[in-house]
Amino acid sequence: MKKLEIIIKPEKLEDLKALLDSEEVNGLNIVNSMGYGNQKGIIKNYRGAEYAVNLLPKIKVETVVTDEVAPKLIDKIVEQINTGHIGDGKIFMYEVEDAIRIRTGEHGVDAL
Repeated sequence: MKKLEIIIKPEKLEDLKALLDSEEVNGLNIVNSMGYGNQKGIIKNYRGAEYAVNLLPKIKVETVVTDEVAPKLIDKIVEQINTGHIGDGKIFMYEVEDAIRIRTGEHGVDAL
């Protein structure tokens, strides 16, 4: 199993949720966060004054999928969420050793 952490701009959340719902994704967790990447934030002008905004709003979506689904899902996310602008986000993929459904005690893919 693979855990995907998908960090995106807030305005892309509905697109990502629709994509995940259309694929073999059984559940997800969404976290509001603030952060920056290589650009280290942005410079804004307000009433003639320039100031740096170095923590930008982000959304982190976490999900666990089977090994077979992960590569196809990542390709679709990159294809559909990409705007071509700085700050589109990142996907981190981790190996998941096991998953346990607390209610039933099921393990592995059955717990998803």
